[in-house]
Amino acid sequence: MKKLLVVDDETSVREMIAEMLGNEGYEIILVKNGVEATNRLSTLDIDLVVTDIVMPDENGIDLIMDMKKKHPSTPVVAISGGGGIEGRFNYLEIAKLVGANSILKKPFTKDVLRETVGELLA
Repeated sequence: MKKLLVVDDETSVREMIAEMLGNEGYEIILVKNGVEATNRLSTLDIDLVVTDIVMPDENGIDLIMDMKKKHPSTPVVAISGGGGIEGRFNYLEIAKLVGANSILKKPFTKDVLRETVGELLA
């Protein structure tokens, strides 16, 4: 069974993603920030990470950069509702630049998420 780590500071978003992917046969682990994600990545064999970008304690950009050093083969799906740096870059573009394998703008559909995760795990 593939293990997916879902990282988002909003409980409702974590639970929604778990529900969207729940019938796909994955083991889904939910955490609220990059610090918790880093801890889980060091103790578990994770097959894919879905991470929000804007979070307290450790944001998704830092998490992705750290993951690409320590777990370079683990695919990452970055998700965000928008925002960026002084209108020059949006967070999802930055996530792609630092190593996210795929990016999804919130809100996304169940079908898009399932297809994205399936392709990355294939």
